[in-house]
Amino acid sequence: MMNAEIASFAFSGIEAVPVTVEVQVAHGLPSFLVVGLPDKAVAEARERVRAALNAMGLALPPKRVVINLAPADLLKEGSHFDLPMALAVLAAMEILPRDALAEYAAIGELSLDGTLNPVAGVLPAAIAAGAAELGLVCPASQGGEAAWAGSIEVLAAPSLLAIINHFRGTQLLSPPEPAGVAEPARQPDLAEVKGMESAKRALEIAAAGGHNLLLIGPPGSGKSMLAMRLPGLLPDLTPREALEVSMIHSVAGALDGGRLLIRPPYREPHHTASQAALTGGGQRARPGEVSLAHRGVLFLDELPEFPRQSLESLRQPMETGRTTVSRAAAHITYPARFQLVAAMNPCRCGYLGDPARECTRAPRCGEEYQNRISGPLLDRIDLVVEVQPIPPAELSRAPAGEPSAAVAARVARARAMQRARFDGSGPLTNAEADAATFAVTAEARGFAEQAAERLRLSARGFTRVLRVARSIADLAGVESIRRVDVAEALAFRHRLPGRKF
Repeated sequence: MMNAEIASFAFSGIEAVPVTVEVQVAHGLPSFLVVGLPDKAVAEARERVRAALNAMGLALPPKRVVINLAPADLLKEGSHFDLPMALAVLAAMEILPRDALAEYAAIGELSLDGTLNPVAGVLPAAIAAGAAELGLVCPASQGGEAAWAGSIEVLAAPSLLAIINHFRGTQLLSPPEPAGVAEPARQPDLAEVKGMESAKRALEIAAAGGHNLLLIGPPGSGKSMLAMRLPGLLPDLTPREALEVSMIHSVAGALDGGRLLIRPPYREPHHTASQAALTGGGQRARPGEVSLAHRGVLFLDELPEFPRQSLESLRQPMETGRTTVSRAAAHITYPARFQLVAAMNPCRCGYLGDPARECTRAPRCGEEYQNRISGPLLDRIDLVVEVQPIPPAELSRAPAGEPSAAVAARVARARAMQRARFDGSGPLTNAEADAATFAVTAEARGFAEQAAERLRLSARGFTRVLRVARSIADLAGVESIRRVDVAEALAFRHRLPGRKF
């Protein structure tokens, strides 16, 4: 009887859970079994491993071959177990040295000819392997991604044969270099937006504090145009944020070329997106749009057109900064600290309040349309702006607006004040902060309390007003929130017709 084992990983959210791949070759009827709660993709690895060995002129011994994925009560999903299973089988067949394999973890998918295909989750797997003081064997195309884990030995091989030759000393696999950082996408400039000063001011405040923003206006008024320019106002991700965001995209299989993301992500799902697409889930509990937008912007155009259940599922992530996908066998949590930017028409036809093309069913048309957005969801939106269309004559003669670079510089200074205030150990933006810790002048606090009582703001609404006021004060470079800051924040705490929140 011959035994061998090698380390690998399963994924629970962005956490790489250690899995030991054990192989036993024993006397008995020839068979090849995989146990340890494998899913369909893992069970099919038997044929890929068998074909890859045949491609190299090797064959499984005519014995009973059993592969166990321990712990056995943890569901194993994905094709990334192909490579560790093949390596453990080769070690049990005494083709590879068992003691050398004990110093590595492995992750990768096999082709029928023995070449290695890329898989999701290499970055978190490499980080987990480094924490366990192990090296990592992975596909050659993802060596640069694994190299981001730091001082960890990475064997990035193009094929199973190359790994055998490396361990037998006939070929040397060079350690890969980190893949570099992703090229930032070209962002449209705010200078191209003429007029709309109130909306551009709200955009700047939202960028400064990470606040949620809702744009309301008739079709063609420029709502989507404004939202597309928000990412260009945000500062680069910190190293900690960049690693966390890149790990999420790695688990989702969306980390292009293994390059680290340094710019805040921008996601804009269509309004036909399901709840699982937004918050995560599906057959393999993949991260949804709220997690792929972590530390970035989630833009929902035509907000009332999204399914009601999908929108309500956003409420918890907007408060907690995480989303949990519940399954009978496990609960998987993904980070989801995103900045929501939404756009909507005032009514179904889009022309409620427009003097040129007035809605024929006003005000019922607007009330029915706006009632698709629940009060608790609206209560979590910090800034609401009505965007009015600009007449063509005014649009053609209006001067160019302030460029994004100038606004981004003010936003960066405001974010620097927040980092200094929270000392790097607490929240990263005002939108996450405890309003009780803010310095507020007595006049501003009294005014805020009176306004909250008169406007019947909820406790959450009152807190969010103070957070927006704090961002306004940061843009002005002052330490304490002033009355004027609270007044401007209240002006953006808009209430829709017939709604109180």
